[in-house]
Amino acid sequence: MIMSEIAIKVENVSKKYKLLHKQQEASDSFVGNLTRSIKTSFKGHGHETTEEFWALKDISFEIKRGDRVGIIGRNGAGKSTLLKVLSRIVKPSFGRIEYTGKMASLLEVGTGFHGDLSGRENIYLNGSILGMSKREIDSKFDEIVAFSEIEQFLDTPVKKYSSGMYVRLAFAVAAHLDPDILIVDEVLAVGDAAFQKKCLGMMENVSQKEGKTILFVSHNMGQIASLCNKGILLSKGLVENQGDAKDIINLYFNAGGANKNNALTYDDNDKKEYVIKGIALLNSKRELTNNFAHNESIVVELEIQQNKYLNDVLMGVQFYDVYDKRIFTSQIIVSDKFENAKTRKFYLQVPPNTLIPNNFHFSLGIHIPNIQLIDEKQHVCAFTVYDNGSEFYKYNNSDIGLVFVNCKWNY
Repeated sequence: MIMSEIAIKVENVSKKYKLLHKQQEASDSFVGNLTRSIKTSFKGHGHETTEEFWALKDISFEIKRGDRVGIIGRNGAGKSTLLKVLSRIVKPSFGRIEYTGKMASLLEVGTGFHGDLSGRENIYLNGSILGMSKREIDSKFDEIVAFSEIEQFLDTPVKKYSSGMYVRLAFAVAAHLDPDILIVDEVLAVGDAAFQKKCLGMMENVSQKEGKTILFVSHNMGQIASLCNKGILLSKGLVENQGDAKDIINLYFNAGGANKNNALTYDDNDKKEYVIKGIALLNSKRELTNNFAHNESIVVELEIQQNKYLNDVLMGVQFYDVYDKRIFTSQIIVSDKFENAKTRKFYLQVPPNTLIPNNFHFSLGIHIPNIQLIDEKQHVCAFTVYDNGSEFYKYNNSDIGLVFVNCKWNY
């Protein structure tokens, strides 16, 4: 039998929830309010109203066998609800979903595991749920244990596992018990970086070599870009766009998926020795902006407060592309720059013709190298560099690297 080229077909799927709101009758006295609150707690008094909330609205798409699809969107876009509907954990209010082959999902730490059973017993439990015989599970058992790296705790009840151990075993089971479709939510973020890389490599391998279909949700655009060849962008329960993964990632950033503020202020705990009080993005005219021509300077303005002098304090700024790939870092010693002032502004200038046209963001931290992290702000101030006439303008949408380099040619 020839397997269908379509692994998942979603037609006009919607999911509605009812939100309950309880309103209390007004009272003019403190005692009246307190008494009413106690009554409500025990007897359910109060006027109740319901509100309809559509987590998904008339969603339709097709996923081909062997595709690795990244589901992208801001918090509340409907990503997790969509995966729960596709995994048959939640029933859609309307619409139809068709599958080809067996499906395994890993949506939350501990999904599908019984806490009182050992790791060994849960491997067999999950395998039987997927319809595998004991002989089939036996043939995969050693691979699962080796991949999860928890052999020492294999006969320990999983309720005693750390979240990282839980994820290691859960992913190993879901990926090795021969599913045709593997659905993975943010749960991999619990694992360490090496294990995340191992999981991504395995998913890519089974997709390309064995034709497995992968659906993957992550806020880490680097993981999405590394693993996925297709992307679906969700917004407020709707499919906003779908297509090539890198195109969808760019649409996400352009639509404001990242923090696109060009000026941020913070009212942090003043007990820190050094505190980041403000961040701003400026062009060469010192105007606030998120958009820069490739041949103009990018200025990062940083307001820092010194509450206590420490030796050898560095401030570093790390620039990232849309896939969370670090491009470069710039740093300065700040401990000796305050003199008699308590606060001071620092200006980092990225020279013209440094970053190629693309979307970027940065993180910053104040620290004593290898000793103490004092304050940090991560993934702030997303910005765009656009081409207004470089020598590479004709290569629009082509990969020409991450930075312009003024190389010398001899002939």
